[in-house]
Amino acid sequence: MNPMTVALFSSQKYEQASFDTYLEDQATISITHFEQALTAQNTILCKGFDAVCVFVNDTVDETVIKQLDELGVKCILLRCAGFNNVDLAAAKAHNIKVCRVPAYSPEAVAEHCIALMLTLNRKTHKAYNRIREDNFDLNGLLGFNLFQKTIGIIGCGKIGLALVNILNGFGANVLVCDPYAEQGAYTLCELDTLLSQSDIISLHCPLNEQTHHLINEQAFAKMKPGVMLINTSRGALIDSKDCIKALKSKQLGYLGLDVYEQESELFFKDRRDEIMQDDVFSRLVSFPNVLVTGHQGFFTQEALNEIAQTTLQNAYEIANQSPLSNEVKL
Repeated sequence: MNPMTVALFSSQKYEQASFDTYLEDQATISITHFEQALTAQNTILCKGFDAVCVFVNDTVDETVIKQLDELGVKCILLRCAGFNNVDLAAAKAHNIKVCRVPAYSPEAVAEHCIALMLTLNRKTHKAYNRIREDNFDLNGLLGFNLFQKTIGIIGCGKIGLALVNILNGFGANVLVCDPYAEQGAYTLCELDTLLSQSDIISLHCPLNEQTHHLINEQAFAKMKPGVMLINTSRGALIDSKDCIKALKSKQLGYLGLDVYEQESELFFKDRRDEIMQDDVFSRLVSFPNVLVTGHQGFFTQEALNEIAQTTLQNAYEIANQSPLSNEVKL
């Protein structure tokens, strides 16, 4: 049997090693890496491949899916949990299977949330720079205890639950808003209650029509003055322009982002020699109480290994016409 051929887009050197390790000593799957993101302009690269493998910022809309079908592609392998960038209705209409990686070390993302919280709060990034300049002044570095603070988690899947476990260790009072969550080591509440009572709010819900710009001007108005907001989920959960207004008014006291609404034009590339064209992003990072990382919450060795293993497992199941463990259906 000929190997299943996979075109892997948005390929990075750091993940190629993981895939190569799990592809050793087998001939069932063949992967070709493309550094480019998949778009409607370069789908011709998929000619001759059985599957495409994509990440969070690849374009897999109706136009791309129609072109993939015409090129003979039979499945879309997501190297991530979220699937908001895939038109599932179009995939179904063209009989193209979609599989994802539902969990890749949720602890990795949860721990990154804590890193953002603590860095913003205790200003360790600013202290680091001061000490390197022989400045040992503590003024401007005042923080607060996480102990007994109220921390709200919007969306409590595997990552949210991992964060709950960590926060309980800090002795925080954890609120959860999630229509599918069961009782646990937290207090379930409605969204308005969480927004109004939380000292820190962390977003962990999927991006869909209901959650798009969930955090907007109206939501900010319900929050405590000086609240901290953390987003490691999807950028479009937050209305960036309303976020800037909240920062300027000091209603929003701290902002930690690992994702951004227009990140597909920015993240995962070295852009030091480019002129920043995104005025909204430039304004966001200009605030002294804003910390942005470039979608690295998942970025641990354990997570990369899990992504490679699960993605290849999905490919094996499709190639062998086995029941699909991680299929995404409309």
